[in-house]
Amino acid sequence: MNNTLEEKEQMGVYEDLVRISVGIEDPKDILEDIEQALKSL
Repeated sequence: MNNTLEEKEQMGVYEDLVRISVGIEDPKDILEDIEQALKSL
């Protein structure tokens, strides 16, 4: 479902939102993933 910008903002989802969802991964892997994502900015 593609929500409009207004609908997203009403739900508290903004363009500069960073969502992190982690599970049972090794902490080292999680940090590497975050570092890689930040480098792409």
